[in-house]
Amino acid sequence: MVDITSAGAPTRKPFVMRYPSVAIFLAILSLFTICVTVLGEGFGIGVVSTSFIKTLGKTLCLCLAALAMDLVWGYTGILSLGHMAFFGIGGYAIGMWLMYARTEVIVRESLSAAALPPTPQEISDGIATQIFGVVGASEFPPVWALAHSLPLQMAAIVIVPGLLALVFGWLAFRSRVTGVYLSILTQAMTLALSLYLFQNDSGLRGNNGLSGLQNLPGLEAVPQSQISILFFWASALALGLGYLLCAWVVSGKFGSVMRAIRDDESRVRFLGYSVEAYKLFVFSFTAVICGIAGALYYPQAGIINPAEVAPIASIYLAVWVAIGGRGRLYGAVIGAAFVSLLSTWFTGGQAPDVSLGFFTIQWVDWWTILLGLSFVAVTLFAPKGIGGLIDRFTEHRSPERHGADLGPDAGALREKEALE
Repeated sequence: MVDITSAGAPTRKPFVMRYPSVAIFLAILSLFTICVTVLGEGFGIGVVSTSFIKTLGKTLCLCLAALAMDLVWGYTGILSLGHMAFFGIGGYAIGMWLMYARTEVIVRESLSAAALPPTPQEISDGIATQIFGVVGASEFPPVWALAHSLPLQMAAIVIVPGLLALVFGWLAFRSRVTGVYLSILTQAMTLALSLYLFQNDSGLRGNNGLSGLQNLPGLEAVPQSQISILFFWASALALGLGYLLCAWVVSGKFGSVMRAIRDDESRVRFLGYSVEAYKLFVFSFTAVICGIAGALYYPQAGIINPAEVAPIASIYLAVWVAIGGRGRLYGAVIGAAFVSLLSTWFTGGQAPDVSLGFFTIQWVDWWTILLGLSFVAVTLFAPKGIGGLIDRFTEHRSPERHGADLGPDAGALREKEALE
């Protein structure tokens, strides 16, 4: 939309004003963040527990990953079953620095009582022994070469998922692998990464994973109630910026091409667009978003292990987007938040068991079955998901037509509408 200034020159409205749904989402997210802060234990009145604030912070990170999934699947039509692998890579990248820095503090304190000051090599050997003793090793593997540097590990959060997605996508898209075959390939990539991480000689402590990530180096004196709020703020900020960026991507010509690729890839290629380049950009871009989401998620979870990168995690991500309504950014956020919090309630033992006399339903065991049935029901009876219900309730009447037609056909764009 454009406005007419006093001089008669058109001026374009700000992006948020042109797309009210973005402004509404950001306003709701801001209000939610303020309310949680006020009710939390860290800086508020203590009504909301620290553990639940961590759960909410992790949920916001999952919503950010769902945004990425919606961009690649809902808008571009690429059903990726491997995006949680990028999520896990981001978690491992920040987890390596957290473990290194925290262990360095412990080792320096233990060696400070020695008669002679410890050498850098002694400190390094002590850190390696502390970290890898659980898998029978005492030396740093090559993958930990940059773990001592926070800036380099933060760069790895973006570079490693993006580079892996770039290489994988280039190999897959240039071969024009599409549909279920591409989904199988992404799932195979995730499974291969998960199996590799399970090995003790992977350099990432095998099945033990990385633990103690909630302890931030240099902030040992700060209570977890305050640290949880800080991470909650960071997660909310990342989700807000991610939503704004994704909305900007899908709103213009690039977004139109993405939807066209989803609907009819052959026709888009016939029109002269480089379909592979568009798909490669979206695939790599969403991988970076997932990496950032994972880097914020696992310090709040406190631990990451190879099970977090298993293919089932990426399937869950697709289910969240489908239930929320793919092709709608707010639908992806709603689906991820709704299913994630509901899963926490059922699997955390908070849902009461249901006794049928001859059999007792324990939701801890039946939650995955309930989730699968919900996915099937949504696919068959409500393909637009929860977002479709919101669309129905917020549907606006068609605008009043006025002005002279600008085209020969009835219903063509009219003069005044061209300026809005």
